[in-house]
Amino acid sequence: MNKAEKEFPVESGSTFFKGIFIGGLLGAAAALLFAPKPGREMRSDLSDKLTVATDKTKEVAGTVTDKTKSLATTVSEKATDLAGTVSAKVSDIFTTVSDSKQQIAATLAETGKKIGETVTDASKDISENVKDASGEVADKAKDASKEVADEAKDAKEEVKSTYKSSY
Repeated sequence: MNKAEKEFPVESGSTFFKGIFIGGLLGAAAALLFAPKPGREMRSDLSDKLTVATDKTKEVAGTVTDKTKSLATTVSEKATDLAGTVSAKVSDIFTTVSDSKQQIAATLAETGKKIGETVTDASKDISENVKDASGEVADKAKDASKEVADEAKDAKEEVKSTYKSSY
């Protein structure tokens, strides 16, 4: 027996037909061995029973065919429903991803703009600080230059006076 026959013995058509065939053979053999009737009557009875067995087999085959068709229809409907559900879910996910992508792009654009403004402001502040610092350095350099010139002048006069007094 295969796995399907073990799990669903009533629904398996091959198992059912094997049982009918084997049962028919055993019944025919038992009928021949234990029959109290003469051969002609026995053949007639066997023929009748074979006809009944054939009719029953056809009836069971029809029932199995109907159930198989019903099962196939049900499976097809379920598969169609499942495909529709999967398609709807995929569409929802795609929409969500698309919306998230747009939100992220907008956030990045806004952040980029803010960063640009911050850089511009910082650049202006730095420029002003550099300008102020260079002005201060220039003033200090002028003052230092003036002091150096004055000290040089004083040193020159001192050297001159020392030179004149030595001669």
